[in-house]
Amino acid sequence: MEQNKQQHNHNIQIRATDADLKGVYSNIMQVMHTGEEFVMDFFNVVGNQGVLASRVVMNPAHVKRMLHALSENMKIYEEKFGPVTAAEQPKEKFGF
Repeated sequence: MEQNKQQHNHNIQIRATDADLKGVYSNIMQVMHTGEEFVMDFFNVVGNQGVLASRVVMNPAHVKRMLHALSENMKIYEEKFGPVTAAEQPKEKFGF
């Protein structure tokens, strides 16, 4: 007997302040992980000073979905606007 699968559409209402909607700028990212989660710190660094702009913590399965979404969106972006060259990695090692 074949089981019927029903699709459920859920509308999620997201609340955001005006400040949240402006977003934050980041020019450096650091990734750490444990067995249970990934921690991504986004920094805005100018010269030898910087601030933590945002910290995002995700489980590994969600990180995998995010990587897929970013890859698909970069493909669409490049089809529309042309190829993007990756920024060079810093030549010197630095720490926070």
